[in-house]
Amino acid sequence: MSLKSTILGASALVSSLAFMSIAAPAALAQDASANLPQARDTITVTARRREESIQDAPIAVTAVSGDTLAQIGAIDLTDVQKLTPNATIEVARGSNSTLIAFIRGVGQQDPLWGFEPGVGLYIDDVYVARPQGAVLDIFDIDRIEVLRGPQGTLYGRNTIGGAIKYVTARLSDEPEFEAGVSVGSYNQLDYMASGSLPLSDTFAIGGAVARYTRDGFGENVYTGADQYNKDIIAGRISAEWTPTEDLFFRLSYDRTEDDSNAKHGYRLIPGVTNGEPVLDDVYDTRGGAGDVNSVETEGLSLTAEWQANDWLTLKSITAGREDYTQTPIDFDALPVNDFDVPAFYENEQFTQEFQALFDTGRWSGVAGLYYLNGAYEGAFDTVLGNLGVNAPTYGDVSKISLSAYADVTYDINDMWSVSLGGRYTEDTTRATVIRQTYLGTATTPFLGGPGGLLLATGSNFTSERTDDQFSPRVNVTYEPLEDLSLYASYSQGFKSGGFDPRGNAGPAGTVQYEVITRGFDPEIVDSYEIGAKGSLLDGRLVYRAAAFYAEYTDQQITVQTSEVDPATGLDSFVSTVLNAGESEYMGVELEGSAFLTDALSLDYMIGFIDAEIVELVTTQPDPVTGDPVDVDISDQYVVQNTPEYTWRLAANYDMAVPGGYGDLRLTAGVSYRDDINLFNVPNTGEPVALAGLPGTPLPPLDAETSYTLVDASVIWDFTENWRFSLIGRNLTDEEYRVAGYNFAGSNQLGVDGAYSAFYGDPRTITASVRFTY
Repeated sequence: MSLKSTILGASALVSSLAFMSIAAPAALAQDASANLPQARDTITVTARRREESIQDAPIAVTAVSGDTLAQIGAIDLTDVQKLTPNATIEVARGSNSTLIAFIRGVGQQDPLWGFEPGVGLYIDDVYVARPQGAVLDIFDIDRIEVLRGPQGTLYGRNTIGGAIKYVTARLSDEPEFEAGVSVGSYNQLDYMASGSLPLSDTFAIGGAVARYTRDGFGENVYTGADQYNKDIIAGRISAEWTPTEDLFFRLSYDRTEDDSNAKHGYRLIPGVTNGEPVLDDVYDTRGGAGDVNSVETEGLSLTAEWQANDWLTLKSITAGREDYTQTPIDFDALPVNDFDVPAFYENEQFTQEFQALFDTGRWSGVAGLYYLNGAYEGAFDTVLGNLGVNAPTYGDVSKISLSAYADVTYDINDMWSVSLGGRYTEDTTRATVIRQTYLGTATTPFLGGPGGLLLATGSNFTSERTDDQFSPRVNVTYEPLEDLSLYASYSQGFKSGGFDPRGNAGPAGTVQYEVITRGFDPEIVDSYEIGAKGSLLDGRLVYRAAAFYAEYTDQQITVQTSEVDPATGLDSFVSTVLNAGESEYMGVELEGSAFLTDALSLDYMIGFIDAEIVELVTTQPDPVTGDPVDVDISDQYVVQNTPEYTWRLAANYDMAVPGGYGDLRLTAGVSYRDDINLFNVPNTGEPVALAGLPGTPLPPLDAETSYTLVDASVIWDFTENWRFSLIGRNLTDEEYRVAGYNFAGSNQLGVDGAYSAFYGDPRTITASVRFTY
């Protein structure tokens, strides 16, 4: 689809909705039931750092309440993907709790500890700097907000694709208690309890704990361990103190321990060295690297608010977070001790933010200062048993980030308002990277072992770089009617540069050494958006529409290959980060609800995006002269984790149970996601010469990535205190891929390389009972 037709089509949709809102006949409005808009509570969001209705916020945001998440049977943060247009929110390959997030084509596919994500994650306004342990479970939650498009002014670092806000509720001034248990497919057994207790008129405490267990969807047929199982305990406690009407303090602590088994891939090709056939069940594996996996995350935050006067509120958010992961990664997904990667990741961060929020009537907005001090460390052994070597990689990355920002809105009159914002950020990154090769397969010193004979050192350097950027934002809002808001905006997002902890620098003085030790440059997204929010037919049809065009410059693309190390003559895992010259993203989004009768309503969502890498310049030797020349290789690359179409349609039916036995809500939903590219280099499935299997065609790894899911639920509020629910997910038992590994070229050297896939959840049925007081 051409740029012109995309922009014209998206603009036509937004304009049509606006025209319908203005021109809807008054007679239709009079005939509509006046109480229908109240059938659903209007969600209040803080997308612009101040509270406002989602229908009034001039920004593309999807907000889902905790009650709605419960009704759709949401298990963790990734379930919000079904409800959000143009978003990919998934568990990373080979992981149970590492997050992969893309919004409008922008994200970070490689969740390495030294890389910055492209979508910012916030827990109660505390930024989570790394994706490890970021697949948050859904319990005791007020809402989740997904902000689409660059949020560089208000949220700053690493929100060039958007931001995800996980928001917990403040404690009640009355005693509250809730407890629930769920049982379901694959021996699912979950417990949850939460509550709050005011100890005085000014002080309250609260907390929640959840335990999730489930057998695996498949099996490691080599070890007998469950594959895709769940073994998690999570909890949080908080205390709130309101000494005066103008002062508020909240201290909060959360911790999660995830001991679910390591998730190994489903190998798509036979074993090269031992000839193991492809397994029948896609949830099975033969991984021999081990099954013990442990992820621990915790955070502590203190929020203080002072309402200085009628128009000014001062706010401070002080927080620390840390996580630790120890896991075996079995790239070849075979029993052989070949291409096995035991690893650990450890992240720590401290953040401090000061905000001033003001509202004088016509003038409103927020200004603030932000500071982050982060330390991110990790190491992994690359055990190549068939070659008799171990090639470890160690990386230690630290980050200091400082920024100042302001976003101010001026109401020109009752219909027109304009917002101006800007943020200045300065990031300093320091990295130490070590890559070595040892003779023998013993655990190396980086993971606490003795190692073997050191054969070669590929990298051993410490480098530092500083990146700074001013990110502006402009928004104009027009509200011609009470139920119609139109806006147009320009915003910029910025993600700082850094270093590849896997970078193979080679000896000092070479071009490769200079490139790797200099690091990669920042990336920038400039986004233009128009939108319309409103309702028709006296609230029977509620909609939020947006059309956008974005220019993505210096995109950080991670390219991973398997090559022969000239120092040892052995196969070596090589990672390179390239800065793409230019990418373009354009699309349209529509979401909302339709209230057909007092009892029947529909929820809808549709997203379309046309994403393309239009320029990627690299330096290559001239085939004739051998001189270095710039070559555009953009035709060899694609945008990853970005389906062209996403949509969902769900029907809700509310009814009173005869005999006065409470209320019943029936929900049935269908969601669809188009094909995606799992990597920036498209996987076509062309034949490659595998050692021992010359010319064997590889099945396309990007196949089976489009899917349609059918979900349904029955929620029975038996009394004011008791709720029973029955929830079915993926009722058609659709089989679909969400991630994979592609290092099949290693097979050419007699190493069983990685060519495997990971799959979304199969059909599950869950029954739950909940008591609320």
